[in-house]
Amino acid sequence: MSYDLLAELGTAAADLGEMLDKILPRPDGQIEQRLFQAMRYSTLGDGKRLRPFLVLGSAGLFRVSRQSALRVAAAVEMVHTYSLIHDDLPAMDDDDLRRGKPSCHKQFDEATAILAGDALLTQAFEVLADDDTHSDPRVCTQLVRALARAAGPYGMVGGQMFDLVGEGKTLDQTQVAHLHLLKTGRMFAFACEAGAILGKAPTSLRMALRAYAHDMGLAFQIKDDLLDVEASSADLGKTAGKDIEQEKSTFVKLLGVDLARKQARMLCDQAIAHLDVFDDEAEPLRAVARFVVERGR
Repeated sequence: MSYDLLAELGTAAADLGEMLDKILPRPDGQIEQRLFQAMRYSTLGDGKRLRPFLVLGSAGLFRVSRQSALRVAAAVEMVHTYSLIHDDLPAMDDDDLRRGKPSCHKQFDEATAILAGDALLTQAFEVLADDDTHSDPRVCTQLVRALARAAGPYGMVGGQMFDLVGEGKTLDQTQVAHLHLLKTGRMFAFACEAGAILGKAPTSLRMALRAYAHDMGLAFQIKDDLLDVEASSADLGKTAGKDIEQEKSTFVKLLGVDLARKQARMLCDQAIAHLDVFDDEAEPLRAVARFVVERGR
């Protein structure tokens, strides 16, 4: 029987939503309730939840408990949502639409959006450090260190700076690939490695997952570049055509549509090949690699 990724994504998203609803602070009349409302507004609701799904998929390879995997998946989604809130701010990409609804700073205000992002980022590390995530404090420490590395100046935040500096400039293919390795790829890598960290897997298997994430992440970004020029804002749930408007160097700009599409397919095949060391339990990750280049939104 073929693997039904869309059904599994739906199940995982529902489970993640329950976990996030439990973890996120509730606006029950406190003075700071506007902050809590903004955090929940941006984090709960629609979304493919691809990064959390990668956590669950990698955790499944090592028989990690669903509860532990969901808590790490929630932390990943909180960090990802923080990055989207800040990305949309006028000082960054200045986007009024996110996940098909007004961006956090449009629904609330800029100051609240900044604080909501800050709160999500810091609470994510509290979740990872909690005994409920893993009984072994060394595992919790490894998770905290790995996520901090993926999200910080040597990862997502550094990539965002690279992206801002690169606007209006012509970057070559190596530079564009490095930009997206930092901005997107390092968080994908953490999501894939997190299951191995939870399962105390050997280094060789962690490296296989990291290699998978590297190629899958670049394929994901190339497809994002293609969608930015081919899809509508309604399909994307965010404003289409922003890369052209902001004069960003993209894989599509460098390679053209046809070659970019071929490159994404090649990277997808490479990503799947890295999973040969695993058995059929890696099918969710194989399906994700195929999905990222075939998705229409």
